[in-house]
Amino acid sequence: MWTSLTRLREPMTLAGVFTLGAVSLGLRFLPPDVLPAAAAALAGYAAGFFLFALAPEPWHRPRLFALIAMAGLSLLLASLTPRLGTAQVLLVIWVACATNLLSPRWIIASALLLNVAFYFLMVHHGFGAPGTMTLINIGFQALAGLCVFYARRSEESRDALARVNADLLATRALLADSARDAERLRVARELHDVAGHKLTAMKINLRALASDPVLAGREEVRIAQQLSTELLDDIRSVVQAMRDSRGLDLQTAIRALAAPLPRPALDLRIAEGVQIADPAVAESLLRIVQECLTNAARHANADTLTVSLQKEDAGMHLHIEDDGRLKGRVREGNGLSGIRERVAALGGDLRLGSSATGGLRVDVRLPA
Repeated sequence: MWTSLTRLREPMTLAGVFTLGAVSLGLRFLPPDVLPAAAAALAGYAAGFFLFALAPEPWHRPRLFALIAMAGLSLLLASLTPRLGTAQVLLVIWVACATNLLSPRWIIASALLLNVAFYFLMVHHGFGAPGTMTLINIGFQALAGLCVFYARRSEESRDALARVNADLLATRALLADSARDAERLRVARELHDVAGHKLTAMKINLRALASDPVLAGREEVRIAQQLSTELLDDIRSVVQAMRDSRGLDLQTAIRALAAPLPRPALDLRIAEGVQIADPAVAESLLRIVQECLTNAARHANADTLTVSLQKEDAGMHLHIEDDGRLKGRVREGNGLSGIRERVAALGGDLRLGSSATGGLRVDVRLPA
């Protein structure tokens, strides 16, 4: 519901609404015997327009039926109101809508067919210079179609750039975490190998001094022995703490991936006991979630994608589920095949299915 209201506020949709409102005002100039039929045809056209504009993009067939109905009703209005100019405006709206759904080849062929039909209707009603009027109509239709086409290209480029940027941010987050872990491990080795070695040598020398009868009773030697022992223990504790990595920050990377997408919303649940220290495993999990986000947005029209990562006795369990609706059974395309290849490379198991709402469910189990 909220998504439909958002589409209603889009500039192209608002322009169509205002244009239909202006066209409806012109109906008052029609004779009484034609007015009811023309009003009914315009109302049907408006209903088709709203269905087309507010229906989710995956609803390809209902939107196509709405487009066909709009084309027929615009020609009907051309026959009922040949001199009012209603049909010309509605055909411009039709081309703008068709640009959002059909390929350029189908748009050109359909628009030419509609304009030929419009031309013969004008000839039938004795309209003066029907060819000139039709050419003018084609010019306005081409302008509307090109405006919508380049607006969509601009939106697609913007969305693609946002996705690439999010991908880079997520990868950078993993790389930064990996670099920090590598640096922490290097410092831990240096402390263990250099400082630990020298402190051990110091302890041996202090022990030798303490065995000397002349120095054995000196308090300073005893304190130096005690401090060297405590310092060596402290360094060992620090080295152990530095080696105990908290794992890579997968949560931040996944949220960076989902940030530029208006939908679906991400419901991320990573259990506290889950730690991923291997960058290759973290990268694979990140790409699996990325593919599921893309599928949920493009194909399932989902509002929410739930991602949970939990620790199991045998390893890890990644569960991904969206609340959209898939058409038919789950078919493995390039994206899902890529997920299966990544899981196989990690020695894991992949299960695909449908969620309770009819969306996609992905279960990945990885060995410890």
